[in-house]
Order: sequence, then C-alpha cells, then structure tokens
Amino acid sequence: MDSVVSDASAVSDSPSVAGIPAQPKADPFERDTAGSHTPAPVPDADDGAQDWQLDHTRAPIATKIVVAGGFGVGKTTFVRAVSEITPLQTEALMTRASEDTDDLSATPDKLTTTVAMDFGRITLDNDLVLYVFGTPGQQRFWFMWDDLVRGAIGAIVLADTRRLTDCFPALDYFESCGLPYIVAVNHFEGTEVFEAEDVREALTVPPHVPVVIMDARKRYSVVESLLAMVAHALEATPE
Repeated sequence: MDSVVSDASAVSDSPSVAGIPAQPKADPFERDTAGSHTPAPVPDADDGAQDWQLDHTRAPIATKIVVAGGFGVGKTTFVRAVSEITPLQTEALMTRASEDTDDLSATPDKLTTTVAMDFGRITLDNDLVLYVFGTPGQQRFWFMWDDLVRGAIGAIVLADTRRLTDCFPALDYFESCGLPYIVAVNHFEGTEVFEAEDVREALTVPPHVPVVIMDARKRYSVVESLLAMVAHALEATPE
C-alpha cells in the first residue's frame, strides 16, 4: 500500500490523503471553471495566414469602402461575392406594405431587402484590408448613409442600365460630400450590354471618375472594381 501511495505522489504536486488518490497537476493553459482562457493560437503560414499576421511588428492597413446604389441593384450580392468572412447581412422579407414604394419590375424574383447595411472584409496585397459596407437602397433608409460613409476612403456606385436614374441620388450624395467614387455597372444576365463610355455620357459622370463594367456575382469582377476604387482614391487623395 505504501508503494502505491508513493508512486502516486511522485507524479503529482498535490499530496495524497488517506483514502483519496493523488490528483494530477493542473495544466496552467487549460480552461477551468474560474474562466481562464487558453492562449490564442499563433497563426501559421500553412493555414493561409497573411504576412502581417505572422509578423507582430506589422499591422494591416485597414480601409473602408462603401457600396451604394438604387434598390435591387446588387449591393448585397457584391459584398457576399467578395467577403473572405461570413458577411453581415440585414435582410428582411419584403411584404405587401412596400408594394407602392419598391419597384420590382426589373427584379421580380427579389424576396428580401437590406434594412440596415451589409458588411464584409477582404485582404488585398498582403497587408491591405478592405472593410466593405453596403448601404440600403430605399429612400426611407437614406438617413443611415451619413453614419455608414464616415471614415470611408471612397465609394462604389452600382448602376443597372435598365434603371440608371436610380443611381442619381448616390451620385449626387458623393459629389456633395466630396468623397471619391467610381461607377460600377452591374451587368444583369439577359440585359443589353453597353460600353462604359455610353454609361458615362448617360449619367454625365466627369471624365476623371472611372466607370467599369462588372458582374456582382463573380468574385474576380468585384475584386477588380475594388482595386479600381482604391487606385482612384489614392489619386484623388494621395496623402
């Protein structure tokens, strides 16, 4: 019996008591009932970590971009297609109460609408992180635009060639507040294809503002639009 107790005591810092077996030494890094936490795992390059995540002396350059446009133009699809994280969406079912205000003639299959914002994130060029905010399109939600735009380096105005007039409020807004923006024409399947310069002329967009043709469903197309926005913002505000 003495040998059994001595063996148990040898593998534990807790002294044995008669009738109670010795307890193993607690792991200081293991979660316990007191609420202590396991240290966060160190990012590994093999797990797809970015350079700035592996170098603690560097910090990512975080920037904010706003995606705006008319109702049903593809803003939620844009954010969802490019986000490397599960996007935050505030979609609500459309009801009969909005029949008189929301025009579904161009998007008859649309069942939900954004009532606050969309949010996603994408990392470009190793340590450049873009936070992408999508605005609600209906006029009754425009009061949130001032908060969503605060701190942004630029904006992307999505346009649908079937309803070009729907993007005029967004164009006027960014022109008035002086925020750099580009126009991205979201080409819907089955619609007529127009050249970028034709859209520029129809919207009377200034020559220095880029106009691109894209597909909000395709990630590479959305990324190209974001790169065009970042490049334009750097030219407009190089500091």
